[in-house]
Amino acid sequence: MIQAFRNFIVRRTFAYKLRNKAMNMFSSFENFQVIRKKAEESRAAEGRKHEVLYFHKVDDPYSHLTVHYIEKFKNMYDVEFKPILVGEEDPAALHEPSLYKDYCLEDVKRIAPYYAVDFPGTNYPEKNLVNKANSILSSASSEEFASLAKTVSHALWSGDLAKLEELEASYQISEKEVIENLKRGNEIRNDCDYYFGSAFYYEKELYWGVDRLNHLEDRLTELGLHKSSDNEPICLLQTKAPETMSADKKVNLTYYPSLNSPYTFVSARRVKEFQDQYPINLITRPVLPMLMRMMVIPAFKGKYIISDAAREGRKYGYEMKEIFSPIGKPARKAYSLFPLIDSMGKGFEYIDELLKASFQDGINIGNNEYLEETVTNLNLDWSVIKKDLNTSKWKKVLNDNVNDMYQGNCWGVPSFKITDEDGSNPYYVWGQDRMWLLKEEINRRLTSPQAK
Repeated sequence: MIQAFRNFIVRRTFAYKLRNKAMNMFSSFENFQVIRKKAEESRAAEGRKHEVLYFHKVDDPYSHLTVHYIEKFKNMYDVEFKPILVGEEDPAALHEPSLYKDYCLEDVKRIAPYYAVDFPGTNYPEKNLVNKANSILSSASSEEFASLAKTVSHALWSGDLAKLEELEASYQISEKEVIENLKRGNEIRNDCDYYFGSAFYYEKELYWGVDRLNHLEDRLTELGLHKSSDNEPICLLQTKAPETMSADKKVNLTYYPSLNSPYTFVSARRVKEFQDQYPINLITRPVLPMLMRMMVIPAFKGKYIISDAAREGRKYGYEMKEIFSPIGKPARKAYSLFPLIDSMGKGFEYIDELLKASFQDGINIGNNEYLEETVTNLNLDWSVIKKDLNTSKWKKVLNDNVNDMYQGNCWGVPSFKITDEDGSNPYYVWGQDRMWLLKEEINRRLTSPQAK
């Protein structure tokens, strides 16, 4: 009953003060700097070495990708590296788990070649193979972990039982000890307020996989822990798509934003730039925030999301300043105007303005005066648009949008879909950190022999 009431409360408009306070606290660059400074002061005062934790989950596709860069990381930075084997994710942090698993597998299949990593997996490995992989790595020392984990991971995802049994014979450990090791790993992960595999942790800050390794590198370099003067990133994407391109044909790029999503805020202006750089027909299909889709986001995950999105925003020059979360009535009012505005060709521009108001200007987007001003600034007639204010036709539109997004195993935002101009050959991508992959797919479609 208590949990149900809490879940109800966090979704209500009247909880906005607490929600705004938390989001502003975790997104603040000033707080970010203070936390880092205090963490280093505490580490030095306690006489602790610079220690980087790495959480590895054997049947996590992203862990397979990340572990290929561990040796390079260890050689490049003067830190104590501590690998931690973890088991199943915290179920509270998983939304749409079946979609999540399918998407992760497909995502790593796609991106691994760009990182020069062979990913042999076509399906998730069988439980008996996972158990053997955990048994082997539970016996590994920190020094040999990176090299051994690569070998184990390749055998696991290839379904190579013989190789795993060969390795297992050299690493004797009881089933009870393996279980205890995974339990300890999960406890450490929980203490770090994290919930998946393939993540690094250094002094109060988390870095997920190869996608966030650059942030960890920047921090360690600032601390003078880089062993050479060469500051080239460890993970360099081997992409082919140009920064800009033109073509006789276009593709459709469907964009699925949400008004309460910090990652959507980070993506919006980049989508606009994308539109200027590539031959696309931009289609904007907003969806309800996860909280308004009856999904519960635990506090530790919410903290990571907002702090990570703020960190990514600063990287791209879109800093969050003053946040006013639009959950509840503000979102519903703003969404009620979207279908009509979109029919007039200003759907993306409208969503972009709402996101800027929510994540930079600290404006309640449910305020009538704000909505009127925004509509007017889009060169639209408020007397026409306001007739749809607080009507309910938007609900079907957004419900159709989320159902379409789910077709690509995407549940979070921002998500994207590329199709040919006739709407065929859908290609779904989740996350603002996969916008480079959108360019690769568009480049492939428009420059392949079949496209000419």
